[in-house]
Amino acid sequence: MPYSFAWDVKDDASYNNFAHSENSDGKVVTGSYRVALPDGRTQIVYYRADSNGYVADVKYEGEARYPEYKPSYSSYSAPAYQTQSAPVYRAPAVPVRPAYVASRAPTYGSVSAPAYRAPADPAYVAPRAPAASAYQSPTPVYRGSSVAQGYTTQPVPLAYRG
Repeated sequence: MPYSFAWDVKDDASYNNFAHSENSDGKVVTGSYRVALPDGRTQIVYYRADSNGYVADVKYEGEARYPEYKPSYSSYSAPAYQTQSAPVYRAPAVPVRPAYVASRAPTYGSVSAPAYRAPADPAYVAPRAPAASAYQSPTPVYRGSSVAQGYTTQPVPLAYRG
């Protein structure tokens, strides 16, 4: 199904410069597009797509420009807060020795054994065997011969006997 379209965008304030056009006769598609790259160049692609595949011719306009790198910080500066000096520990004027006071030995009164209740019986109930099935397989009913009514049997020819 043949078709054709084209569009473009050119906005200098935002540095956007795009374009795309394409034509098809139902079997072969040809077209081109252009894109403004971040390095200042413009990439232009001419392409053709048919039963043999996609073939593109890529060209660039302009020269790549990269701005000089400038770090976001100026230089290292000292922290704004004031550091405190290390604490100074002074020895006590009079040496202090721990005072030892003898205490009585602990006394243990009579202690009764802990009272435990016997554990309850488990709540588990063993599964029961399933009840006998009420289903009974049907028994065949033969009336007369085993040949269906309305049909007759024929002897098998010798050629078909194994």
